[in-house]
Amino acid sequence: MEQAYTIRPLRTEEVPAAVALIWEVFLQFEAPEYPEEGVRTFRALLDDSEKLSKLRFYGAFDEGVLVGTLCMRQPQHIGGFFVRADHHRRGIGRALFRRMTQDYEKQEFTVNSSPYAVEIYRHLGFTATDTEQLEDGIRFTPMVYRRQAPRQV
Repeated sequence: MEQAYTIRPLRTEEVPAAVALIWEVFLQFEAPEYPEEGVRTFRALLDDSEKLSKLRFYGAFDEGVLVGTLCMRQPQHIGGFFVRADHHRRGIGRALFRRMTQDYEKQEFTVNSSPYAVEIYRHLGFTATDTEQLEDGIRFTPMVYRRQAPRQV
């Protein structure tokens, strides 16, 4: 039986917990594959309160505890999409993605996927738009998701 998780936009005061979760999961799964410069760059992004204030955060809660997060920046770019290791493979990422899409009329989203997450994004329906890139020590593959409106017959 699949457990129901609470998925909702985060309140401003919940963002620090989301940032902490992002950092924890990044260190566990991404940082080992990144050069030191990439780890520093990623941490600097998490410490940039001005940039963070422009993001819309969503959270997944298991009995009131934040276990997953996804954030959006304008126009429709995904970032900070992380689920705690002990909650992987439970549909939390898919539920976060589905909940986020409900808030956007245009069903087109971009992401710069880490090497670890490329397959996860493919399972959600994303396709690569270019080969893997390296910027400021951050490895990523640009990807896009487009859901077409149903045809009217």
